[in-house]
Amino acid sequence: MSDWMPEPGTRPEAAPDPAAPEAAPDPSAPGASAPTPGASAPSAPSHEPAPPAPLGVPRTPTGYAGVDARLERLADADHLPADGHGEVYEDVHRGLRDELTALDARPASVSDTQ
Repeated sequence: MSDWMPEPGTRPEAAPDPAAPEAAPDPSAPGASAPTPGASAPSAPSHEPAPPAPLGVPRTPTGYAGVDARLERLADADHLPADGHGEVYEDVHRGLRDELTALDARPASVSDTQ
């Protein structure tokens, strides 16, 4: 499937086939330049996945140590391939949920401790 669209005001024609190899320019054609000596040929695009790289998303401290520790744990995902992100996100989600649950817990009243 291609997202190629014809220019407005033109007749729709067949979309260019992205899998078709592009024709190399004819060096004998008028106006064609000769290859530069020592220049390397353009390399074919790699179909290998890019290595993990940090996203550069800033993590602003909240002032709550437990929450800040969980947010810092998100940095671990920066060095993992995409299929490893889920485990980190689930761990962070679980920790944040525990932090929220702890906020909802009522402290024991003075009368309960006597």
